[in-house]
Amino acid sequence: MPQTTEELMTLLDLEEIEIGLYRGAQPQTKLQRTYGGQVLGQSLMAAYRTAGEDRMCHSLHAYFLRGGMPDKPIIYDVENVRDGGSFSSRRVVARQGGNRIFTMNANFHVAEGGLDHSDPMPPNVPAPEDCPSLSKLMQERFGASSEYFSEWDALDVRFAGDSGASKAIEAGAHQAHMRVWVRTTTPLPDDQRLHQAVLAYLSDITLLSVSTVPHPVVFLSPGMQIASIDHAMWFHRPVRADEWVLYDQVSPSASNALGFSTGRLVQGNALVASCSQEGMIRVVE
Repeated sequence: MPQTTEELMTLLDLEEIEIGLYRGAQPQTKLQRTYGGQVLGQSLMAAYRTAGEDRMCHSLHAYFLRGGMPDKPIIYDVENVRDGGSFSSRRVVARQGGNRIFTMNANFHVAEGGLDHSDPMPPNVPAPEDCPSLSKLMQERFGASSEYFSEWDALDVRFAGDSGASKAIEAGAHQAHMRVWVRTTTPLPDDQRLHQAVLAYLSDITLLSVSTVPHPVVFLSPGMQIASIDHAMWFHRPVRADEWVLYDQVSPSASNALGFSTGRLVQGNALVASCSQEGMIRVVE
């Protein structure tokens, strides 16, 4: 996976085959499947290639159909579904070897004024400087499992507590609750499209794992089979992915080998994005 922010930007810079058809490169990785956040970020950048300059993505809804092969490029086919006076819709299909591995619908909107309110930053969250790195924490807790998080060295991810082993968040209304601070390790250009794509990229790192927080299992162990199934995201306000964002994640339910999680991404004192995901969390022998 990208080791630097520059490598991450290169990963999100797609090759245009023809209008509406793009090729996404693959990074060096030890993962057996393509990371889902990579496909989300690349798909969003592909959709942006066909959207008007005055339109920003406000929502996306995606399905992971097959595991991507990390040693072959991904082809992104963008369909122009609709261009209206203030809204546009795009559909992206990602393929490898002729097989569909991912689909996404994305909507874009012209900026306009209107009613405005936001949930604030949650109280009593430790500052990122006072939080351990997520990879260090995983090393302490699970040993070799921490190799999973070393794949994301382009990001600075700090563990801000959970309702499980750390007991940093009281298990009250939410039995499964986890928070992390996250940003890129170095600054990004002033391109809001890129910042949204990076936010989509990082949104898949920890979200599914929250659904296992209250259970006596190790998320990345051989005793679990895990995979993202679908992912939805809403962009509420402009964001700087190279500045600290609090990723406040809750899992309201886990059942039938499926975990469901939601996440709020807060920067400053405003909600900048929201996401939700369902994935397989199958316990195996």
